[in-house]
Amino acid sequence: MTAFQRDLTMDDMLGAGIAVVAGLVAAFLLRMLLKWLGKHADRTKWGGDDVLVAALRTVVPSAAIAGGIAVAAAALPLTKGVQRTVNQVLTVLLIFVVTVAAARLVAGLVRTVTTSRSGVAGSATIFVNITRVLVMAIGFLVVLQTLGISIAPMLTALGVGGLAVALALQDTLANLFAGIHILASKTVQPGDYIRLASGEEGYVEDINWRQTTVRALSNNLIVVPNGELAKTNMTNFMRPEQQLTILVQVGVAYDSDLDHVERVTCEVVTDVMTRIEGAVPEHEPLVRFHTFGDSRIGFTVILGVGEFSDQFRIKHEFIKQLHKRYREEGIRIPAPTRTVALQQGSVSIPHQRGAQTVIEPGEVSTARPD
Repeated sequence: MTAFQRDLTMDDMLGAGIAVVAGLVAAFLLRMLLKWLGKHADRTKWGGDDVLVAALRTVVPSAAIAGGIAVAAAALPLTKGVQRTVNQVLTVLLIFVVTVAAARLVAGLVRTVTTSRSGVAGSATIFVNITRVLVMAIGFLVVLQTLGISIAPMLTALGVGGLAVALALQDTLANLFAGIHILASKTVQPGDYIRLASGEEGYVEDINWRQTTVRALSNNLIVVPNGELAKTNMTNFMRPEQQLTILVQVGVAYDSDLDHVERVTCEVVTDVMTRIEGAVPEHEPLVRFHTFGDSRIGFTVILGVGEFSDQFRIKHEFIKQLHKRYREEGIRIPAPTRTVALQQGSVSIPHQRGAQTVIEPGEVSTARPD
């Protein structure tokens, strides 16, 4: 059984060859054009045009080649059965290429949107994976329909089988929908610094279909199932604002001039806020006295920091500068003391670093440095 209706002629072969060559030349020219467009897309701030051009560079040249082959097949005296088979094969290949390119395009656009909204380099891969799987599934169904295979029984079987799968994968599906809920509600986004009720804390690296990855300040990764994250109590230090205030507790002796203490402390705060990276210079220095303690008057210094991890560096520098300035100004930070009643006797017990416990008749006064 021959595939041709008649014998091939030189004109048939020449026409088919011209069609194939034309398709290859068109694919080459279109690829060069899209490469040029890609260079211009790199200069824009929006990343969506880069994804679009990359997808077109996969589809357009392949479509040009498939078109050339289809024209070549039409120019040859093929039988109807062979012609139909060739057209089906070319259509299936073209649908496959378009599906892959569409999956990359949609996934890239979703990744661009999630990254731009969260403002971090990491992306929420759960949406990327879901969209990629959906596009590939639609492309597969289109291929079956093109080949003349009815997809209605398959959809019915998938619906019935989906119930059994859902029962078998309850925990997995719970984590999946919990992750979607977390991202949709925007309670947690990649890049946020969170602290769980169990004590784990760190930056959210990624939220995928099953789990959330948190990077601690020690660079260790903490993996939390999405279902557990959705149910636990959690503090998000990046929302509603990334900037936050921190409290530093200080105490001075009772004989201190509190106006002088407040003025000196505010000067130190202003100096630290303008010099240290991560501080908020426009944050107003705040000093609030609040306690008459056993050996000191306690007050709180309120500092503004750019984000959570900046507080350690700012506290470190602030305490150093405040201690140095208090020594220069003669402001004393007393050691705490304790008084314990005794019935009789008197003894003095020395401690290390200058601390001393003095026991007098009727009481004990213990002084120890901070």
